[in-house]
Amino acid sequence: MKKYLIILFCLTFSFFVKAQTQAQKDSAFVRNNFTKFEYQIPMRDGTKLFTIVYVPKDASATNKYPMLMQRTCYDISPYGKDNYKNSLFYSRYMMYEKYVFVEQDVRGRFMSEGTWTNMTPQIPNKKSKTDVDESSDTYDTIDWLVKNIPNNNGKVGIYGISYPGFYATAGALCGHPALKAASPQAPVSDFFFEDFHHNGAFTLGYGLTFPVFGVQHPKPMTDEWYNDTYPKITSKDGFDWYKSLSPLKKLGENYKNNFFWQEIVEHPNYDDFWQKRSIVPHLKNVKNLPAMMIVGGWFDAEDLPGPLMTYKTLEKNNQNAYNTLVMGPFGHGDWSRDRPHTMHSNIYFGDSVAHYYQRNIEMKFFNHFLKGNADGKTALPEAFLFDTGKKTWKEFSEWPVKNSEKVNFYLKSDGKLARASSSDNSFSEFVSDPNKPVPYTEDPKQILGFSPRAYMSEDQRFAGRRSDVLVFETEILENDITLGGEIMANLKISTSGTDADWFVKLVDVYPGDEPNSPYTPSHIILGGYQQMVRSEVMRSRFRNSFSKPESLVANTPTDINFRLQDVLHTFKKGHKIMVQVQSTAFPLFDINPQKYVENIYKANESDFQKATHKVFSTSNLQVEILK
Repeated sequence: MKKYLIILFCLTFSFFVKAQTQAQKDSAFVRNNFTKFEYQIPMRDGTKLFTIVYVPKDASATNKYPMLMQRTCYDISPYGKDNYKNSLFYSRYMMYEKYVFVEQDVRGRFMSEGTWTNMTPQIPNKKSKTDVDESSDTYDTIDWLVKNIPNNNGKVGIYGISYPGFYATAGALCGHPALKAASPQAPVSDFFFEDFHHNGAFTLGYGLTFPVFGVQHPKPMTDEWYNDTYPKITSKDGFDWYKSLSPLKKLGENYKNNFFWQEIVEHPNYDDFWQKRSIVPHLKNVKNLPAMMIVGGWFDAEDLPGPLMTYKTLEKNNQNAYNTLVMGPFGHGDWSRDRPHTMHSNIYFGDSVAHYYQRNIEMKFFNHFLKGNADGKTALPEAFLFDTGKKTWKEFSEWPVKNSEKVNFYLKSDGKLARASSSDNSFSEFVSDPNKPVPYTEDPKQILGFSPRAYMSEDQRFAGRRSDVLVFETEILENDITLGGEIMANLKISTSGTDADWFVKLVDVYPGDEPNSPYTPSHIILGGYQQMVRSEVMRSRFRNSFSKPESLVANTPTDINFRLQDVLHTFKKGHKIMVQVQSTAFPLFDINPQKYVENIYKANESDFQKATHKVFSTSNLQVEILK
C-alpha cells in the first residue's frame, strides 16, 4: 500500500510540474504570436459593447484567419491592451491552430454599456433599431468585425459554455452570412427547467449565485460590483445553514435589493415572464443557420437539459441543417479542463477524455467549417456520445436511436424492480417530514459550494438506508443492459397532504467485490457503490401544467409523469439496476410545505407539515434499451 501511494504521489507531482511548464509555454505562445486590441463596438441602438480581439501576428493579405468569438456575461479579463491572457480559448489545440480570437462583454456587464437582462427575450420580427436582443447584438458585432479587422477570411464561429452557451445559441439565430459555425456548450435554454428550477422546484443549491445575476452594475467597470451583496454564511455546516434559511422568505431577506430574486418570487409559475425567456421556441425553421455542434456532459448538474433540448429541437425543425450532438462523462464544462484523468465525483472514466474531445471532435468541427471548404463532410457522426457504464465513446447516426426497445421497470411493493406489471393496488409508503429532509449528498463542502456538481454520480447508499427513501432494485444482471435515450418516470401516487415533490433516481449498483481504481479517493469503497446515473425532481402542483398549478386531493391516487433526461449507460453483468424515490433532496432543492400554497416563496413556517406518501406498484420507469 505504501509503495502504491508513493507511485501515485510521483505521478501526480510529475503531472503538476509538466502542467506548470506547459502553462509557461502557452503564455509565451500567446505573447509571441498574437497582438491584442480592444474596441467599443456600436450596436444598432447606439449601445457600445466592449470587445477584445487577439489577432495572429502573421496574418496578412495572403494568410488570412477566421474568427472565433465568445460573448459572455462574465468578465473577459485581463483588461488593458498590454495585459494578455495566458491562454486563448480553453483548448490549446485550438489556440495553436491560430484563429482571430474574440471575446465580448454582453450588455450591462463589466466594460460594456447598457442594461443587463437575464436570458434576454428573443425578438423574432424586429421592426426598429430599438428592437435588440442577443441575436441582433451578435449580428452587429460580426458585421463590424469582418469589416474592420484586417486579414480575416470572412468566416466566423461562435462558442460558449453555460450562460455563454445561451449567447452562442441566440447568436446562431442572427442570420449573418459570415457566421459559419456555432457550438453552444452546456447552453442554458430555459431558466425555469434548468439551473434555477427543475420542473418547478426551486434549485436552492444556487442560493449563493444571486448576486452575480441580480445586481445591475452602476457603470462600465472591470471589477465585480456585486461582491458586497452576498449573504453572510454563519455556519461551516451547509445543511444547517440552508435549513436556517427555510422557508424561502428567510433566504429572501438577504436579497431584498436583488432584482432577479424578486422576479423569481413574483413569478413562481411558468408564466409569460419565463416563457419569453426560453430560446427553445425560436429554434424552428431558422434561416441561414450555421453548422451546429451541441456539447454537454452526462453529469452536468446545471445544464443537462439545455444541450439535449437544443439539439433535439434543431434536429426536428431544421431538416437540412448540419447539427451534431456531443455528450461526454463530464460535469458542468469539464470538457474544457486540462486534466490527465477524467473523474466525476469518485468515478474514473479514463485518461484524457477531455483532450480526446478537444483534439478529435471540437477542433475538427471548427477547422472544417472555418478553415476548410465547409461542405458539411466533417467525418464526424450525428451523435458522438460516451457510454458512462462501459466508459467508451460511441458513434450514432441518429439520436435518440429509433430501433431501441422501450421497457417499463415497475416499482413493486416488495422492493423489487421488475419488468412484469402489477394489476393489484399494492403500494410502498413513507413519511416525509419537512423538518428532517433527506440530504442530497454526504459531502458538506459541496453544499456550501457556489453550485452543486459532484452529486450527479455520487454514492447513494446513505440515502437508501433512510426510512423516507423508497428503494427498488433488480436481481443481479446476467447480461449487460445498455440504456440509451430518454427516461420517463410514470408514478401513481397518493399523499395525505395537498402538494408534494418526487425526486427519482436511477442508480447503478456495483458488485460487492468491485475493486477501486488507482484514482479512487482513499476514503471511498467501490464495492457495493450505488452510483447515481440520472435523477430529476417533479413538483406535484405542475403535473398537468407548469403555468396553471393545481393542488393534490389528499389520499387520492394521482398520476405524476415527468422526464429524467437522456442517458447512455451500460449496466454491466453482475451489477444491479436500482431506483430510489424520495420527496426531498435538501438543500439541492427547496422543501415543499406539502400543504398547497399559492406561492411557495411566500410560505410561512406554519404551512409546512408531515405527510404520508404512497407509491403504487403500477408506477414505473420507462427506459430505452439499445439492441
